[in-house]
Amino acid sequence: ATKCCLEEGLEPTCFEQSEDIGGLWRYTDQAEEGRASIYRTVFTNSCKEMMCYPDFPFPDDHPNYMHNARLQHYICKYAEHFDLLRLIQFKTLVTKIKKRPDFSVTGQWEVVTQRDGKEETAVFDAVMVCSGHHVYPNLPLADFPGIQKFKRCYFHSREYKEPEKFRGKKVLVVGLGNSGCDIAAELSTVASQVYLSSRSGSWVMSRVWDKGYPWDMLVITRFRTWLGNILPRVVSDWLYVRAMNRFFKHENFGLMPLNRTSRKEPVFNDDLPSRIACGVVVMKPNVKEFRETSVLFQDGTVQDDVDAVVFATGYSYSYPFMEDDSIIKSRDNQVTLYKGILPPWLEKPTMAVIGLVQSLGPIIPTADLQCRWAVKVFQGQCTLPPASEMMDDIDEKMGKKLKWYGNSTTLQTDYITYMDELASAIGVKPNVLKLLLTDPQLALEVFFGPCSPYQYRLMGPGKWSGARKAILTQWDRTLQ
Repeated sequence: ATKCCLEEGLEPTCFEQSEDIGGLWRYTDQAEEGRASIYRTVFTNSCKEMMCYPDFPFPDDHPNYMHNARLQHYICKYAEHFDLLRLIQFKTLVTKIKKRPDFSVTGQWEVVTQRDGKEETAVFDAVMVCSGHHVYPNLPLADFPGIQKFKRCYFHSREYKEPEKFRGKKVLVVGLGNSGCDIAAELSTVASQVYLSSRSGSWVMSRVWDKGYPWDMLVITRFRTWLGNILPRVVSDWLYVRAMNRFFKHENFGLMPLNRTSRKEPVFNDDLPSRIACGVVVMKPNVKEFRETSVLFQDGTVQDDVDAVVFATGYSYSYPFMEDDSIIKSRDNQVTLYKGILPPWLEKPTMAVIGLVQSLGPIIPTADLQCRWAVKVFQGQCTLPPASEMMDDIDEKMGKKLKWYGNSTTLQTDYITYMDELASAIGVKPNVLKLLLTDPQLALEVFFGPCSPYQYRLMGPGKWSGARKAILTQWDRTLQ
C-alpha cells in the first residue's frame, strides 16, 4: 500500500504495531497481542512465481515454496528496494479512526495512535486498512457441549508453535483448514496418536502436481478460467471433482466435502494422506460432546484419554480501532465492501480495506492490485457508481458466492476473474488479442501459461519494463 501511494505521488505514512515488517510471516516464539501468529514450520501454499510482488521477482535460487523466515526476508528486501522503511512508524498502535466533522466535504479522517505510552492525533486525506484477518481467534466453545467439564488442556491453534511438548500424547485437532492439517501432520511425528475432527470435510491438494511442477502454475491459468466459464455447470463440477481426486479418492480417506462440488478453498498438505494411510492420523467426524478425559463424536464413537485439544477453528475479522464498525460491516454484521475493498456508503470514497478477500490465488499480488485500484479511486481517476449500484454489485457477487462456495460469509472469490476486474478498471489488464498480433510468443504464455503477477505490470499505468522477460523465463526459475 505504501509503495502504491508513492508510485502515484501521494505521501503515505504507515503505522505498524510491532517492531518489524512481515506481519503474519514474522515468526515469534510467543503469540503477540493484536498480531497474527504462526507456528515454526509454516511454508507458503503458493509458489514463488505466483506469489511475488509483480515488479520484484524472488531470487532465482529460492525454492518454489518458502519457509516463513525466507518470505519475511523477501518482504524486507522489497521494502528496502523501494525505500519504504523511512515511511513506516514502528511500535505504533492505531487506537482510533474516525471521520472528521467536515467529512462529507473533505473526506478526511482523524487517526489516533499510541507510542511509548504517548497518544497522538493526525489528520489524513485517506486511510488504507491493511491489518489482515488472522488476528482474532474464533473459538466457538458454545458449539462444543461439555468443554467446561474437560479436564485436560485445550487451546486455539494460534497458540501452537511446535510439537515437542506433545511427545507420546493423544491429541485431538478440531478443524480441517490449512492450520489444522499442518498441525495434525506435524504432531503425528511425535504424538502417540492424532485425531483430526472435521465438520464438513475438505479437498486436500498437493503442492506438487503433474511432472512435479507447482500446482498453481498448472491450475491458475486464463485458459482454465475461460473454459470454466463457458462449460455447463454440471461439466465443470465433474472436472473439478475429478481434478481434486486425481491423487487419492477423498471418500476413502474420510475427507470428502459434504457439498462435493463446493469450490471452497482447498487445503494444501502433501503429508496428510500418507499420515492417514500410516494410521498416525485418524479422521473423525464433528465432536458431539466433551467429557472429563474423553470425547464423543457425531458417529457415536468415543475416544478415551485425550491429553490435549487444538482448536484450529479459524479467525474472525474485527476492527477495534474503527469508531464506527458499521463502516466496514454495513449489513448483518458482515463485511460489505465494493470490489472487496471499499465501504459503499461513505460520503467520500477515502477508505480502503486491503487483503480481505480469499481466492485460490496468492494474496501478495491480489493486495498489490487492490492498492493500485484504491489509490486511483482516492485520486478521482477511477470513477465509482452510486452507492445503490455498488450494493447491487455486492449482492450479485454474493449470489455467485452462494452458488460456487455454498456460503455467503466466506471471503472467497475467483482469482483471475477478480484480478481482471480490478485491472480493467485501472487500465492494466493484459490485452491478449492485441498481444497475439504484436508478440505471439508472449500472448500464448499469458493465455495458456500461469497467470503470474507480472501480467498486471505489462501495460498501462505502473507498467514494469522487466515484466515480459519475467513471464517468458518463469518456468526456468521454477526448475532452478
